Amino acid sequence: MLERGRLERRARLLAWGGIGWHFVEFAIALIAGIAAGSIALIGFGADSLIEALAGFVVVWLFTGRRLGTDDAERRAQQLIAASFFVLAAYVGVEATRALVMSDHPATSWVGVGLAAFTAPTMPLLALAKRRIGRQLNSSATVKEGAQNMVCAYLSVALLFGLLLNAGAECASTLARSASIRSGASSGSGSAATWTSSPRCFRLTASSRRSV
Repeated sequence: MLERGRLERRARLLAWGGIGWHFVEFAIALIAGIAAGSIALIGFGADSLIEALAGFVVVWLFTGRRLGTDDAERRAQQLIAASFFVLAAYVGVEATRALVMSDHPATSWVGVGLAAFTAPTMPLLALAKRRIGRQLNSSATVKEGAQNMVCAYLSVALLFGLLLNAGAECASTLARSASIRSGASSGSGSAATWTSSPRCFRLTASSRRSV
């Protein structure tokens, strides 16, 4: 009985830890998404809220007089299943939006950092929750951990998309600068040379002596 109580406390702590991070994740993704005009980042923040709600179900399951009851476990399983359907709907809408829309958001290095941090850490949280869930014989806890794995997959997809967008912006900046410099140098007789800059690339001109 003491061992089960310890496991239940640990399940609650893991759930609260996940909830806390998901709210932080939501705030960062929302602010970065609005700043960059990125629907993908804003949608990622919405996904974080869905996962936070699933975490609250586990907290509810292991709190109060309902501890260890079959009825509470069944209700928790139903609520977690419902959250999976909501998450699946979000993924479907996001995939459809990506196919039909051609929005070009600004590069968000904050979003890149968020996705890069979330991608490797969510699987660790998911494994811990699954382990506790199996020890407690709680399918709801195991399934809630599975949502953290979905979050990791979405983070990888988001990171890939943000990096592709950053690369496309750099290429566009490079091509635009090259065109401007070529037009300028054709009239002044200067040669163009490339140097790196914090944003992407910077074009500088070096004078060429006429022979």
